[in-house]
Amino acid sequence: MKKHLKILNKFLIVVEKSGNKLPHPATLFALLSTLVVLISFVAFEFNWSVLSPTSHEIISPINLLNRQSIHEIINSIVDNFTSFAPLGIVIVAMLGIGVAEESGLINATIRLIILKTPPALITFVIIFTGVMSNIASDAGHVLIIPLAGAIFASLGRHPIVGIAAAFAGVSGCYSANMLLGTLDPLLSGLSTEAAHIINIKYEVTPTSNYFFMATSAIILSIVGTWITEKIIAPRFGEYEQKSKTKIEKLTPIERKGIKKVTILSLTFIAMILISLIPENGFFRGLDGSIIHSPLLKGVITVLFLFGTTMGVVYGFTTKKFKTDTDVMNGMSKSVKSLAIYIVIVFFASQFVALFKMSNLGVILAVNGANLIKNSGLDLIPLTIIFIIFSATMNLFMGSASAKWAIMAPIFVPMFMLLGYSPEFTQAVYRIGDSSTNIISPMLSFFPLVITFFKKYDNKAGIGTIISTMLPYSIIFLFVWTLLIIAWVLLYLPLGPGAEIFYWG
Repeated sequence: MKKHLKILNKFLIVVEKSGNKLPHPATLFALLSTLVVLISFVAFEFNWSVLSPTSHEIISPINLLNRQSIHEIINSIVDNFTSFAPLGIVIVAMLGIGVAEESGLINATIRLIILKTPPALITFVIIFTGVMSNIASDAGHVLIIPLAGAIFASLGRHPIVGIAAAFAGVSGCYSANMLLGTLDPLLSGLSTEAAHIINIKYEVTPTSNYFFMATSAIILSIVGTWITEKIIAPRFGEYEQKSKTKIEKLTPIERKGIKKVTILSLTFIAMILISLIPENGFFRGLDGSIIHSPLLKGVITVLFLFGTTMGVVYGFTTKKFKTDTDVMNGMSKSVKSLAIYIVIVFFASQFVALFKMSNLGVILAVNGANLIKNSGLDLIPLTIIFIIFSATMNLFMGSASAKWAIMAPIFVPMFMLLGYSPEFTQAVYRIGDSSTNIISPMLSFFPLVITFFKKYDNKAGIGTIISTMLPYSIIFLFVWTLLIIAWVLLYLPLGPGAEIFYWG
């Protein structure tokens, strides 16, 4: 095993060095944008068209070098940047987190976690928390990942190892969870529509993958802990600033602040539950459901209000804050730390917009799906190929729902005709779609993770991130694939009333 780890480490070093020789991430996205424009011209000239699986209309590549496209590109540059979803999410969340950090609340919380959690369980707790954070959509990216880095730094361990562990949990296991998240109803709705091609009465429920994904959450957290401790941590070694770090017990005034924040947090949670649990709860969705609650959809707003409120209470209790100016200074400091992120996002948003505008992603997805459809493979080989295909497509298209909107009308009916349920097809897709999030520059939060890495290693580049996260991606993909195969062989239900086989 040690010999294999040495070989793997040498390979990762090559990946890191090669990747870090690439231009600055912002420059790289600018170059990729140029490449997309050029490829769109070639695709248009050679008429790389496909038939849409949903509308049954011809989808043709858009030449981004013609007059109309160039005009549209020029007019949309600002909108591409300002409408890039993670930009607003990150800035709003960081305003609240900035208040909590400036007040000293985050520092005190980290010390409390370290003092109360056995060191041997820290990594598992971080990864599992990252996995569970997916119920709150993207909140884990802006809260759990930087927090993990700070926790590892406080322990004298390399903070990038903590960041990697949290990133693996938040993004690499994105579909796994022991609770239902916002993604479940979104994917199940698309699966239902695709299933109607074969059976108009068929319905895929949001809980259709619950048993499989809940089990996955535990198994992947354990596997992620092993990867972190056996592969990632040895590569980084001890943190250089270990001698400067001292974990001190909370002072009486800090304990008083934590006590107030705890009471306020419990009150906050109680108010949320009171507004959600009753059938006519104020914050239930317009359809009466919890899953469509504005509190889940607007979780970043909740995070902002929570972080700001708790930070203000803690700051004024501990006398760290004396006036409202101190609170606003905390917000401004957090935004200043996002400077490089904003630069990278400007170019990344243009690349994503151009790639979408060209139709290249859709064409690639449909062509690949048709190739698999015509392969004539049995279930297990077909499942493995589909997982690999989904994982590969994830490197080119970041949105899980956008990809499934394209792929579901092809794969769901195909698997149904072979005797396998839409719930099974959806679960298989989610494995591939999640596992490569952490090595995909198309991931909306990839620029933010670059910023977190650079906070502790200014020389860190795309090569550093990909080489660090590649073991998680490969091993998650392998273990998760074995798990779904075992599920098939044991005929286990994927969720309540959701079987593997479709009986027609």
